[in-house]
Amino acid sequence: MAQDIDVLVREVGLRDGLQNLSTFVPTEAKLAWIRAEFAAGVREIEVTSFVPPKLIPQFADAEQVAQAALAMPGLTVMTLVPNLRGAERAFALGVHKVDYVVSVSRTHNLKNVRREREESLEDFKRIVAARDAAGLKGRTQLAAGLSTALGCSYEGRIAVDEVRRCAAFLAEAGAEEIMVADTVGYADPWQVREVFEAVLAETGKIPVAAHFHDTRGTGLANVAAAIECGIRRFDASLGGLGGCPFAPGASGNIVMEDLCFMLDSMGLRTGVDLGKLLDVRAIPAAHLGADSLTGALAKAGLPRHYQTAAERAAAIH
Repeated sequence: MAQDIDVLVREVGLRDGLQNLSTFVPTEAKLAWIRAEFAAGVREIEVTSFVPPKLIPQFADAEQVAQAALAMPGLTVMTLVPNLRGAERAFALGVHKVDYVVSVSRTHNLKNVRREREESLEDFKRIVAARDAAGLKGRTQLAAGLSTALGCSYEGRIAVDEVRRCAAFLAEAGAEEIMVADTVGYADPWQVREVFEAVLAETGKIPVAAHFHDTRGTGLANVAAAIECGIRRFDASLGGLGGCPFAPGASGNIVMEDLCFMLDSMGLRTGVDLGKLLDVRAIPAAHLGADSLTGALAKAGLPRHYQTAAERAAAIH
């Protein structure tokens, strides 16, 4: 992590936020969104998903979007992949980070990628081998996401030991980041502490990230609980866009603007300019409608005389 920030916030709206929408967002609009959010200080963006376009037409322009994003110096470009074929598409472009997702819930994994969970876990080993064979070790980082780790629309509560075992498998197989996801917004702060402490016990020095949805209004409370556990990497979506097509009842991700404001108010530097970040909302709003975006900070604005974490730190020194 860069020395001038305390917490890495990763934008996932261009993937998680758009994957469930029937409205195709034009390629140039996606790129404008990426450029504007990068200019606002967001340093890592999940720009697309390498899934078959016939399944999710929104990502028919995946290569074009990823390639254009890779031309932005300083931006870490991440793409989601559901299998080895998707990973090979990402490797061909030299994407900086590949996010491979496995559902801890066996039912969700079957519905999401049409495979048993153990098949998906084993496929990650093949992805690691393919990355290394392509000469990309040290250049393309492999992240492994544990979807439905904190609850599932089909199976309900997920046993902590199941999450622990999946995390241990992926860490041993070569994951360079483990991402724990509350895909359907079932989590509460107590559960977050329990699950993340279990995962951290298995991952050693491998960074662990959190991905929360705000389905039941506990998203930012869950962030605070994860911070108490030592987590310093968080996914979020501009305007709270998001939802999984194979997770009934899942609403949007935590709102990027609200997350950055909360972290900043806690004295944790994200490197994000809050005013510039709020301005980015106009880009997706122009194509999806302003009512598709949520967010408390966008509605209320910054408090009068607000000082950022960086400004307060400078004043102390």
